[in-house]
Amino acid sequence: MSRNFRLSSLLRARQVQEDVAKSAVSRASTAKETARRAAAAGEAALRATSPPPAGTANAVVAAIAAQRAMAAGLAAAWQVAQASDEHHAERLDELAVAATRRRAVERLAERHAEDVQRADLAAEQRAIDEIAARYPIEVGGLG
Repeated sequence: MSRNFRLSSLLRARQVQEDVAKSAVSRASTAKETARRAAAAGEAALRATSPPPAGTANAVVAAIAAQRAMAAGLAAAWQVAQASDEHHAERLDELAVAATRRRAVERLAERHAEDVQRADLAAEQRAIDEIAARYPIEVGGLG
């Protein structure tokens, strides 16, 4: 039995893939929180606006147009936040797949290590048995 695990390079590659997936989850999480904060800030700004003051028709129309523009921007911000949530969920799924793939190769490595240890113990036992067969112990003492 080979003492070296033949899939050790694959295991390292799977570990790297998992690390890359973890990094992607971290970036997606940051983007998600940033998008949610931006949407919440836009919502707070829209709520802080007051109805258009009485005045000229042009001023009222301009104030209403500004509020509508803010509302449209808020809707876009919430769409970005929702897209960020979906992107984060996708990255989490990719991380789960990468971790599963790494764990599968890791289990093979563990099984290989157990097989090597079992083979070593069997070889040691054979050596002990051979020594015992060469030098029989006399029953009943030395003389």
